[in-house]
Amino acid sequence: MSANPYIKQYLMTAGPTPLPPAVSGVMAEPIAYHRAPAFIEVHASALARLREVFQTRNEVLSFASSGSGALESAVANLARPGEPVAVASAGKFGERWAELCSAYGAELTHLDLEWGEAIAPGELERTLAGMERPPRAVFVTQSETSTGVVHDVRALTEVAHGHDAVICVDAVSGLGAVDLPQDEWEVDVVVAGSQKSLMCPPGLAFASVNERALALAAESGGEGSGRYYFDWARTAEGQAEDPPNSPFTPAVTLWRALDVALGLILEEGLPTVFERHGLLARAARAGVEAIGLERFGPDDDDANVVTAASLPDGVDGAAVPKLMRDRYGVTAAGGQGRLKGKIVRIAHCGYFGAFDIVIALTALEAALGDLGAEVEPGAAAGAAQRAFAQAGRAPEPVA
Repeated sequence: MSANPYIKQYLMTAGPTPLPPAVSGVMAEPIAYHRAPAFIEVHASALARLREVFQTRNEVLSFASSGSGALESAVANLARPGEPVAVASAGKFGERWAELCSAYGAELTHLDLEWGEAIAPGELERTLAGMERPPRAVFVTQSETSTGVVHDVRALTEVAHGHDAVICVDAVSGLGAVDLPQDEWEVDVVVAGSQKSLMCPPGLAFASVNERALALAAESGGEGSGRYYFDWARTAEGQAEDPPNSPFTPAVTLWRALDVALGLILEEGLPTVFERHGLLARAARAGVEAIGLERFGPDDDDANVVTAASLPDGVDGAAVPKLMRDRYGVTAAGGQGRLKGKIVRIAHCGYFGAFDIVIALTALEAALGDLGAEVEPGAAAGAAQRAFAQAGRAPEPVA
């Protein structure tokens, strides 16, 4: 928090993200017993709504964990010691797939690209073709939160299936911001978390798993498989009951929040949600370009989750997000890992509207000016406002 308690705070990170008031409000209600009819009804409603947001007929398996727990569930169920798998990564969270596969003893082939690049389907094709044994599974990322890059999931899925491998997609930040029609694109596994575009606090993880992936997981299941809590079969069995059940105590307060948040997303309508995110992203990109910053990563109209901007030489990059937070009340993210001090990231995934972008850009502009960069006051905000004017509206989410 800011050292000055009178500075109003704005959260502009890609997770956790701001909560709609209705989501915050429902969590203040008395806690429910997870076997009581009132919670069972909420649980069933949220599970049904999850299928709509994932755009699937699959049962969306759920776990009380962060989004990383959903990733681990995929590796725990699909990777086997000594058996080949492949990971394609171009950022910190893509690398998490590789770390998990190594932790579970899989024989890993890692296509490790420069951070900020988009994974080209042809590169993945060459990587898989060069493996001595075909992979059981291929692990990729939809939206790489550390760089702002969105990868072509549809094309990468076609490549994986061409080698008879299941594909697992990390959509932790992208689900609900970038279109990913799972069934239409025949994506085998999509994993996500509650704390980003789904507009909830951290603590719920999801894995939408098709029949092919469930069958592959069953081959290595049972005693001695090395998994228990994250065993898909155990969770799938419980959720298939009528009404759906959970094999473990669910995070009941978060489920009530999720049901409200998903209702807001579906009320707004998925096409409108994606359109809103796209317009916010265009405005953010216009703003960073107006103050002379280069966008980090390739030009991509689908990069709707977070805008990353390279910071100018001669400016203390690590000080930019700190000044934005402490002096101007805007919490944006800096670079992670090898990008620390080199970029700043402004999120627009979830409960964000037009003036959130204008405020964040204004704080970025002011922080850069404080650090000695030559910045024209108002340039970033003006560019964003022109982007909204050209679109004919200043988008706001359903609250």
